[in-house]
Amino acid sequence: MNKKVLIAPLNWGLGHATRCIPILNALLDQGIEPVIASDGAALSLLKKEFPELQTKLLPSYRITYSKKASNFKWKMLLNSPKIAHTINAENKVIKRILEEDQYCGIISDNRMGVRHKSVPSVFITHQLTVLSGNTTSFSTKLHNRYIKKFDVCWVPDMADDPNLSGELGHPKKTTIPVTYLGPLSRFEHHILPKKYDIMVLLSGPEPQRTLLEQKLFQEFEQSDKNIVFVRGLIEDTQQTYVKNNITIHNYLSGKDLEHTINSSNLIISRSGYTTVMDLAKLKKKAFFIPTPGQFEQEYLAQRLTMNRLVPSCNQNDFTLKKLRDLNMYRGLSSFGTDIDYGELFHFFQSK
Repeated sequence: MNKKVLIAPLNWGLGHATRCIPILNALLDQGIEPVIASDGAALSLLKKEFPELQTKLLPSYRITYSKKASNFKWKMLLNSPKIAHTINAENKVIKRILEEDQYCGIISDNRMGVRHKSVPSVFITHQLTVLSGNTTSFSTKLHNRYIKKFDVCWVPDMADDPNLSGELGHPKKTTIPVTYLGPLSRFEHHILPKKYDIMVLLSGPEPQRTLLEQKLFQEFEQSDKNIVFVRGLIEDTQQTYVKNNITIHNYLSGKDLEHTINSSNLIISRSGYTTVMDLAKLKKKAFFIPTPGQFEQEYLAQRLTMNRLVPSCNQNDFTLKKLRDLNMYRGLSSFGTDIDYGELFHFFQSK
């Protein structure tokens, strides 16, 4: 068979791109050439991690969040025509890419238009249930309608309890052909001397990324702790500066980020699913601040808090006092299994 697979993560925060990194490495280990297709910060990050790989530019969804949590769902609704237009544009680009070269497979991480009927096409998601408040049933049916156009859906979680995604990745009923991979993470756990008391790991769409950065920076300027901020801004050059007790990086590459997380006592971050998987792999104590109005992150944070694993709070409610009760929570730990990528990629011979 032709040994080339197109892998296309959504550019919506960095989580979709970073959880594709172990899959990209596995493709290379199996002698399959990955071609990366995305846009924006997701594409920039993967270019830095895999400078030797061919890349393709896909249409941008250009989704931003509302400044007010209460407006999140309605802004997403207003964005629906733009999303549908982008999905159609993706279909056209994919058709052109496949006319230019031969591929044995397509792996789409939440890009609903990246598929083709003549090429085995995989959709990666941890959201078989799409939480959206009183419209959850509608948003789930709409999402699943797109997923069913793919040949198979890979869910990066355990099939049974214990698992990380809860009802998101484990609906009571589904007609979608699902393969549970186990949690995906690009990182490895290492026991290192602790350099930082607190690491702030920022990511996600604007304006909420900046709003959280400003709030946390203001809070920690008053602290005597040794703190490191990773701003999650994928720019041309990596920059670092120090202000009093705070070290600030615009971004860190994979190994540097892994080392910094392993060298930190506590991680403060959003409760995006990829972050949850990464911190579980690294066995970290954490504090989660979900993106306001994003039901998925709010659900994950609440679930982990109720299970006494990770404390959390709303963005507007965070103060240094919220960190006082950390010892009451166990922290995250990995319960993943090794993925048989050889068997997994055998699927690409199916058509």
